[in-house]
Amino acid sequence: MAEVQLNATQDDTFAQRIAQTLQLLKTSLPVQRKLVHAGDKIYRVGQAFGVLHVVSTGMVKTVNLSADGREQVVGLHFKGDWLGLEGIATGHYTCDAVAMDTGEVWSVHYDALVMAAMREPRLLRALHDAMSRQLARDHDSLQSLCALPTDARVASFLHYWADAMAKRGLRTDQISLHMTRAEIGNYLGMTLESVSRGLSRLARSDIIRFLEKGRREIQIPQVEALDSFVRRSIASTTTA
Repeated sequence: MAEVQLNATQDDTFAQRIAQTLQLLKTSLPVQRKLVHAGDKIYRVGQAFGVLHVVSTGMVKTVNLSADGREQVVGLHFKGDWLGLEGIATGHYTCDAVAMDTGEVWSVHYDALVMAAMREPRLLRALHDAMSRQLARDHDSLQSLCALPTDARVASFLHYWADAMAKRGLRTDQISLHMTRAEIGNYLGMTLESVSRGLSRLARSDIIRFLEKGRREIQIPQVEALDSFVRRSIASTTTA
């Protein structure tokens, strides 16, 4: 019980930090707020860098083109996540940022942000926090792709999605996957068929439930069951 209460407190704190950061941006420098819809591009690969973006509502994916010209999903971004951080070092955006559903994105000029951060240290801390979270997330994602069996990758992906919702104070017992099976496989380094089989096995084990024909609305009775499934998969692979 104590662990559950601690996690709830941590999630509440994270959601509060997001709200505080958005408020701080709004009061410290000019912010352009833009309504986006699924498929809208926030910026494009190769475009000159000059603006950072923050997801206020909705979800955004970052994508590259693979060597054979196919779209490669390289990142998923939820409320409070910053977009375009890689442009600080390279001077241009290294991927496309594409809205996954209807939402709002806040945009600030990087030079104006740096000047505002000199007056308001909390802005600098917010930017550093965003960079740190992205580095940690990229590291964890790489570890999962390299170490987990295919079914466990699917379970870990759903757990990550539900955890992202929980941290933002949103419901986790039911999630809407704004991605096709092919996109999920692309992100996880799996085939569409492997993703479908993994989801079906999770459903047969009653770890998840499909709520509609398109199978993008997924009910998760107990998020902890996904983590347990991943642990069992790792254990069975290790002892095999």
